[in-house]
Amino acid sequence: MLFNCLHRAHYGTDDMRLPFLLLSLLCLLSGNLQALDTAALAAALNEPGRDVADRVRDPVRKPVEVLDFLGVDTGTTVIDLYAAEGYFTYILAKAVGPNGVVYAQMPPRSASGQDDRVDMTQGDALQQKISAGNLTNVVRLERPVQELDLAPESVDFVLISQILHDYFNTNPLRGQQMLEEVRALLKPGGVVGIIDHVGNPDGDNRRMHRMLKTDAVRIAEQAGFIVEADSDLLHNPADNHRRSIFDPMLQRNSDQFLLRLRKP
Repeated sequence: MLFNCLHRAHYGTDDMRLPFLLLSLLCLLSGNLQALDTAALAAALNEPGRDVADRVRDPVRKPVEVLDFLGVDTGTTVIDLYAAEGYFTYILAKAVGPNGVVYAQMPPRSASGQDDRVDMTQGDALQQKISAGNLTNVVRLERPVQELDLAPESVDFVLISQILHDYFNTNPLRGQQMLEEVRALLKPGGVVGIIDHVGNPDGDNRRMHRMLKTDAVRIAEQAGFIVEADSDLLHNPADNHRRSIFDPMLQRNSDQFLLRLRKP
């Protein structure tokens, strides 16, 4: 990301003290700093190799608009945290392109869990997408977040989609600690995108698989992030926040908040 590169150029490191303008020029010439081509990404999501069931979900999940809001660039290194059956893994792989890398993470137990749409495990569903889309830039990481074995400050972007509530609702400190672990992997200026189901302040959000946006903001700030922006892009006023996100009446179209966090 251009912001990340200029940030490093300005502040420098112990072993790199190139003048700001020179390093900025090198950053601009790098293939890692091309802005997302939203038209090209939209076209890629309609290619024959993509799962038709995922295409059906696009009008609700608005993946091109979401990644554009979050500032995902081509050529960058990203983590799809708890990739599940790979809906966003495929999209991120197309977004970052052949010069980028997508780490599709999920714990081993989740990888062997049943996909909620088809008769296969989530790991098998993910692998099917990788193979069908020829996603050579995807690396599967079937390990817990705290055991990813990635170098500190080596990642540009992390997507945490519809999973923070599970960490937080078990124990708010667990949610904060997960964000702290993610923060350690991010480069200075790196971004985290959070998507989650809007909760009810008076409801049983753990049972409903929801959370309050204010809680997400609070633990993000406690984990050391700047909450840079939020968006109503995934807002659904028809959602009843007292219902489970798995209620068939919702048809997988819950009211969701969208946050962009920045590592200082």
